[in-house]
This record gives sequence, structure tokens and C-alpha cells, in this order.
Amino acid sequence: MEKTFVTKQADIQREWFVVDATGQTLGRFATRIADILHGKHKPIYSPAVDVGDYVIVVNAEKIHVTGRKLDQKIYYRHTGYPGGLKEITLRNQLKKHPTRVIKHAVRGMLPKNRLGRRMLKKLKVYAGPEHPHAAQEPKPLELR
Repeated sequence: MEKTFVTKQADIQREWFVVDATGQTLGRFATRIADILHGKHKPIYSPAVDVGDYVIVVNAEKIHVTGRKLDQKIYYRHTGYPGGLKEITLRNQLKKHPTRVIKHAVRGMLPKNRLGRRMLKKLKVYAGPEHPHAAQEPKPLELR
């Protein structure tokens, strides 16, 4: 009789991956990153346990979007004061804060609970080609 496998903290082996966002389509890129953060690429995957890996995204400013999203997609935030709803287009967001675009897209694809917040902490996004995580020896990851 075989027993059901239950993932425990001792079973989890975390890896570091570095991904280049140059020329990648935003939504498809974010989906693949979310799967790695979630751990769906591992045979020990369990939806209630964080088994995912760390992901470093470089060249976030060179992400690609299709259609007319650069001018039509709008990001909203609220200052906390009455009448404090601010909006910014994708084009301006990429100029000012390119890392927020990828983080926002990936965050929308993770669970909306404590587990999702823990997974998002394993995502490191940088606008340029440099990152300070050389000591972790990240492996390059090719996304189709």
C-alpha cells in the first residue's frame, strides 16, 4: 500500500534563476514567472505550500506589449486622501518605474493571500542588465 506524498519544508530545495525580459511579451512572461514562483515546475508541487524558486528579472525596461496597451492600459493608485486617485499609463510607468510593471503583472497571477505575498518576495526585478545577486549563483532560464 502506497502512502500519499505530502510536501514538507525539509523537502524544498530552492534555486535562483535569472531571466532576461528583453523583447518578451508582458502577460506571457509574467505567467511563466508566476509558475516558477509558485513551484508548478517541480514534481513536489503542492498548492498549499510555497515550493517555488527565486526569480531575478533583468532588463525590465525592455519588455514588449502588444496592441495599443502602451496608451490604453492605465495603472491606478490611491494616496489615502479624499480625491487622491492617481492614474498613469503603461508608457509613462515604463519610463518612470519599469520594475513595477512586471511586479504588478506577476502579483495578479499569484494567490491573493499570505502564501501569494510570500511568493512575491522571491521575485527580484531590475530595470537594467545588472543585479546584486551574483553570490546566489543564479542559473539562466530560457523562457520560450
